[in-house]
Amino acid sequence: MYTYTSDALKNIFINVALAIFAYMTTWFIVAVIRKRNDIADIAWGLGFVVSALVALSLNQSKTTASYIAVGLTAAWGLRLAIHIGTRNHGKTEDFRYAQWRKDWGKFFLLRSYAQVFLLQGLLMLAVVTPVIINAGLPNKIDIPVWTAAGVIVWVFGFYFEALGDYQLRQFVTNPANKGKVMDQGLWQYTRHPNYFGEVIQWWGVWLVLLSTNLAGSYKLIGLIGPVTITTLILFVSGIPLLEKKYADNPKYQAYAKRTNKFFPWEPRK
Repeated sequence: MYTYTSDALKNIFINVALAIFAYMTTWFIVAVIRKRNDIADIAWGLGFVVSALVALSLNQSKTTASYIAVGLTAAWGLRLAIHIGTRNHGKTEDFRYAQWRKDWGKFFLLRSYAQVFLLQGLLMLAVVTPVIINAGLPNKIDIPVWTAAGVIVWVFGFYFEALGDYQLRQFVTNPANKGKVMDQGLWQYTRHPNYFGEVIQWWGVWLVLLSTNLAGSYKLIGLIGPVTITTLILFVSGIPLLEKKYADNPKYQAYAKRTNKFFPWEPRK
């Protein structure tokens, strides 16, 4: 049984990796035509939906666990893509990508393809690991309480990410708030409620995998997903870049002194 599962898992990963490669290459071509690399942020969310559907299509014995994994992933990916797409509509290229466009000079196209699109595709493959296992392999829910816990954790994370994004958008689109720092709603408890919610959702997806009858080794492999996204957001491209952007902003620094960086909690006096 496990020999079959191991071979099937390798096949699924190869097919999903090829699909991601083709998907990100297509988005790179679109970015070149439109002359804005921040389109990769829209591709990020939708790429998970594509990856989950490819994995599911390779599963000959689809079960409830398979559909739950794909459903949660699709809901997260589609909401994120729509949010970023509407947020960026009519605006100039995101400051991070615009700066890279200046810094990379004549190697811009090559580095864009490798360091933005292909690298994001590789990270996408790592993050989506628990979904690939859950959606692509024949497995049944063995411990329903873990399924319920995973869905509850995911919903909690989705609430934080979606509401945090909505509150921030309402704040920044109000002319009266120009020059102010968002410290209302969920943002008074954590400086990054949307990132907190995103991380929590992926741990919820892993808990759903934990509830299945697959061997423990596959559940451990699934940990690659939530560990990767947690590391990226806390230490690499998420929170660090935004915190650096406001390092010289006295209002933001005052806000940072009284507000937790990641985990939501009561503001400090």
